[in-house]
Amino acid sequence: MTDILMPKATAVWLVDNTSLSFDQIADFCGLHPLEVRGIADGDVARDIRGADPLVNGQLSREELDKAQADDTYRMSAVVSRHAELMTGGKKAPKYTPVSRRQDRPDAISWFVRNHPEVTDAQISKLLGTTKATIDSVRNRTHWNSANIKPVDPVTLGLVGQLALDELVRKAADKKAKDDARKGGATIQPVEAEPAEPEFVPEARERRGAEPTAASVFGPKD
Repeated sequence: MTDILMPKATAVWLVDNTSLSFDQIADFCGLHPLEVRGIADGDVARDIRGADPLVNGQLSREELDKAQADDTYRMSAVVSRHAELMTGGKKAPKYTPVSRRQDRPDAISWFVRNHPEVTDAQISKLLGTTKATIDSVRNRTHWNSANIKPVDPVTLGLVGQLALDELVRKAADKKAKDDARKGGATIQPVEAEPAEPEFVPEARERRGAEPTAASVFGPKD
């Protein structure tokens, strides 16, 4: 199965104009067979106009005829000569609108205060900032330090909640592993000193009665 353009529209056309099975159409279009069945029943893609894969060059007549003659046959889409131009290249650097760039120091301050386990590299990648900016916010040498206040980056619209939660989770897991390798970050409790034994009156009897003045000097006249 090759990724094709407009898979649902193609599935609509194949359902309406061929005798292909739901499994064959689903395999060619990259859909679930139940989704194709829903298209046939009118429950799915009701307002989508069918796209002929023969006309737009995504399927040959020979492939279609083979598939209609054998319901076990799986069709192969025609690979465009320009397919490599449609593949995504290297991901572009994160772009932050100018109107929001002034909010990044507030987000950095939030990380520094609330999540010190998150590394500068992680903050830099998430917010699209530099390590120098992070250092200046942390050390309060930023030119606008007087006006910087910790604000959740989700509130500022710089990042989504799911991405933030995932980053914090990864940072916490890494810190836990590092602490475990170092022998643990917890402080062992100091052992309490043994309590002095309680005075037991019978102890003197076991040791023998302490001498009294009468026993040493005799009875007083």
